[in-house]
Amino acid sequence: MDATRVGRASRPARRGVSAPAREPTLAPVDEPRLAPVREPLLVPTEEALSVRAPVPLAEQATTIRRQPPILPLERYALVTWVLGRERAEELLEGLGTEALKRAKAHLRCIVAMPSAQRQAKVAKEFGERSDAAARLKALMDEVPEPLRKEVFRRLPPYHRTLFPGRKEEPSDPLAPPLLAALAERLIREATR
Repeated sequence: MDATRVGRASRPARRGVSAPAREPTLAPVDEPRLAPVREPLLVPTEEALSVRAPVPLAEQATTIRRQPPILPLERYALVTWVLGRERAEELLEGLGTEALKRAKAHLRCIVAMPSAQRQAKVAKEFGERSDAAARLKALMDEVPEPLRKEVFRRLPPYHRTLFPGRKEEPSDPLAPPLLAALAERLIREATR
């Protein structure tokens, strides 16, 4: 029986030069000698079977590859800081390695901000509560009249429309200075 050489052994590719694409070959198989002239029977080799036919262009166009979602890492870091200051880094540990690095960088920036700037960032990112109007009305019903006047004076114009019967009055010179700070805090808590 004659040994048939299927193909050349692959050589390692040279640097910078890509190997030329080879077409699969079919190896001849010897048949028993029945006739003086024989034509070899071609059987596909393993190399020929492993090569897949090219995918038609129409089929390629219908393949949808979804991009991984872009995570709002800055918001994740902000939430972890707001909800668990001491455990903020620990809460971010569930992210992947690259996302974790970027989220911790955002967290370091948030920690370095002054408190007022952090609060402003939280308010800007997450906005007002959806029930802010109802909470402000409840606040105005619960607080005593001097504090109610101060709260109304410090409300932004679009929230003042919730109380059409009220008019803005000048500040009371005899009111304690902490009344203004309390009114601002109560408004902030009701709206955010």
